[in-house]
Amino acid sequence: MILPSLKLEDTAMTIKLTEINPGECYRILENERFGHLACCKDGQPYVAAIYFAFSSGVAYSFTMPGKKLDWMRGNDKVCLHVEQRSSAGGWTSVVVEGRFEEFPDSDARRSERLHAWSLLQKYSDWWEIGSMKPHELPMLDGSPHVFYGIVVTAVSGRSAVRTE
Repeated sequence: MILPSLKLEDTAMTIKLTEINPGECYRILENERFGHLACCKDGQPYVAAIYFAFSSGVAYSFTMPGKKLDWMRGNDKVCLHVEQRSSAGGWTSVVVEGRFEEFPDSDARRSERLHAWSLLQKYSDWWEIGSMKPHELPMLDGSPHVFYGIVVTAVSGRSAVRTE
């Protein structure tokens, strides 16, 4: 579906906005690794940058204990935004509505946890954003890292192209 174009004043340039279909949204998610995850607690939204790996309708990621994890555990409804920019000033944006699902280090969730790790470890920096905190964490007996997934419940996208 093509949406109305926007004419920029004092220029010959317009922006053509187009909705992209779910198949194209999934293709973008499979090829991107960086996005912004939104969660909410008591009506207050919170957005954090994450690295992720997308497979079979799930965006897999990794984090350490903190605000984002606490809020997702309390309210599993989340949103992931992924954006691509072109050198010509255009962009493509995909929004995932989903449900947070934690993969604890337990026998019952071992296969999902290993699957998340196997997808993420393909990239040398997969752990960086998820393991960084602005302050030191107290030392614990076990590893505090958490693998999780965002199970897609809805996906939508738009693309903007500048035209002369």
